[in-house]
Amino acid sequence: MESQVLPTVEAGCLHIVASDFDARPMTQVTQSGRSGYEPDLARAVCQKLGLKPIWHNLPMAKFYTSLQAEPYDVIWFNQAITPERQQWVEFTRPYGLFDEAVLVRADSSVQSPADLAGLRVGGLADSTNLALAATFPDVITVPYPGSDKVLPEMLEALRSGEIDALIDDELVLVVPAEEDEAFKLAFSVPTQVPFAIGVRKEYPVLLNALNTALDALITDGTMAQLWNTWIPWKPFPFA
Repeated sequence: MESQVLPTVEAGCLHIVASDFDARPMTQVTQSGRSGYEPDLARAVCQKLGLKPIWHNLPMAKFYTSLQAEPYDVIWFNQAITPERQQWVEFTRPYGLFDEAVLVRADSSVQSPADLAGLRVGGLADSTNLALAATFPDVITVPYPGSDKVLPEMLEALRSGEIDALIDDELVLVVPAEEDEAFKLAFSVPTQVPFAIGVRKEYPVLLNALNTALDALITDGTMAQLWNTWIPWKPFPFA
């Protein structure tokens, strides 16, 4: 598809709402640029569509209002499809299905939802993660507004004892559990939450083009290759 026929805010470009904090393996920003499963997939999609991807660092709490008010095209950063978010955007087909997990301090005895009774569980405000935590018996949920450093803020809250556990997407919590001896994964929940690209509602042509590109990348094996590069411990969900 020729880029000039796509209704983007800047011809030939795809302006992407995202955040810059370390959310490996989904995304990471270093001096050499942005890497991870989502950025690499975005580049592959944009190559199919003749577009140049341009990322913008925004607080997660402002993703959806900013998309309406500012010159951005899509939200592409760890976004689960939820009814609340669908009021703001149209979502593409999923590019991943992800489980959720609970991270605790290394000396914690928590191994199941029942062990969290009476404990403070932090999570991103208005997220599928915190909604899941609210279903655990007698849990005290602690919402964190989606700043542009929300994951590091929640990890520090867990480290300092401000919260007793942190719930988030499993693949995002694997990295601190493996790299920081202060933390460990308590348990995972196989929720298989779909992640997708949020597109401005007035851009149905762009939505269709993104879906066509994602389907093509599944068919030709590119998406599976990127998945296996960044998330090799999980089976590719669209085989």
